[in-house]
Amino acid sequence: QVQLVESGGGLVQAGGSLRLSCAASRSISSLNRMDWYRQAPGKQREWVAHITSDGTTAYADSVNGRFTISRDNAKNTVYLQMNSLKPEDTAVYYCRADTWGPVYWGQGTQVTVSS
Repeated sequence: QVQLVESGGGLVQAGGSLRLSCAASRSISSLNRMDWYRQAPGKQREWVAHITSDGTTAYADSVNGRFTISRDNAKNTVYLQMNSLKPEDTAVYYCRADTWGPVYWGQGTQVTVSS
């Protein structure tokens, strides 16, 4: 099993930045990949970014060039640096761990971007 705890959300003005963290209860270096998802009110959860075990990253078109996913294996933590935030980025952001089998989700952290 993997417990995931997200943090770093909050209220920010449009154009601002936030860095989300996802702390895992076990080593992340052995995991297949780690993802960030988000869910806005009244909308389906959508994929935002991922980082694989070999460090390959990918981003949704809506955040490409503004968000950066990274990880610190020593701290068992994955980050999502979010720059140039827009009101449409407002959502609950979730961390997801793919263990080459079961997947695990964190509880989410709220990001609100005011215009």
